[in-house]
Amino acid sequence: MCINHTTVTRRAALFGAAGVATAVALPAPAQASGRRGPLDLTHPLTTTIPPFSPGEEPTRRTVATIEADGYYMQEWRLIEHIGTHVDAPCHFAEGGRTSVELRPAELIVPAVVIDIAARAARNPDALVTVEDIRAYERQHGRIPDDAAVLMYSGWGAKIHDVAAYRGVDAAGTLHFPGFGVDACEWLLRKRKIRSLGVDTLSIDHGPSDAFDTHLALLGADRYGLENLANLDRLPRHGATIVVGLIPYEGGSGGQARVFAI
Repeated sequence: MCINHTTVTRRAALFGAAGVATAVALPAPAQASGRRGPLDLTHPLTTTIPPFSPGEEPTRRTVATIEADGYYMQEWRLIEHIGTHVDAPCHFAEGGRTSVELRPAELIVPAVVIDIAARAARNPDALVTVEDIRAYERQHGRIPDDAAVLMYSGWGAKIHDVAAYRGVDAAGTLHFPGFGVDACEWLLRKRKIRSLGVDTLSIDHGPSDAFDTHLALLGADRYGLENLANLDRLPRHGATIVVGLIPYEGGSGGQARVFAI
């Protein structure tokens, strides 16, 4: 999501900071040992991918062809927060770290998946709650420190229908699931998480106009992952994700190829 905000809440400021950085290295593919191969959690970037706000759609044009120039090349125009992408701390926290400053160790982390798809099918404004986290841990064990906690809501199935994915109503309000700020703060305080990720447009649910979850997470020097794909295929625990973030100079975030091992 791409709304600018420079105010960090006092609550968010309590949750600490991390460090400096560069890019990310990809592990070797799985061998025939029985270990699962990489799972792509990335939606292809297209000119029709749903934007947070109308007018933010990417555009592209061909600038060179093999026939005319001996090589093929496109020009893309896009914002940092479209498609599968990262929200860097500075997206909402003034003085926060940029895309370039996220360390490789922060971009290769254990991942857990909290499944709220059944509830989201009944209520598009569903939130991941502290009770959802406790229920997850009763079934799967404690969430490890430095993990990416990913919400599976089933929303990825709507990616080819802009209206359904945005869930906008007659008043212009968006409707899709996200993380409640209480759950975010609990994870920061109790589990020292590294990231939150969602299969929707925003880590805050659609109706939010205060973006409290962004403020809490990014104000704590963590990062968000939005518009993730294939979370239905990701094990609920035991995976590692690799976030291949484009290190835009001064980036408030940026497109990422995200894999799970």
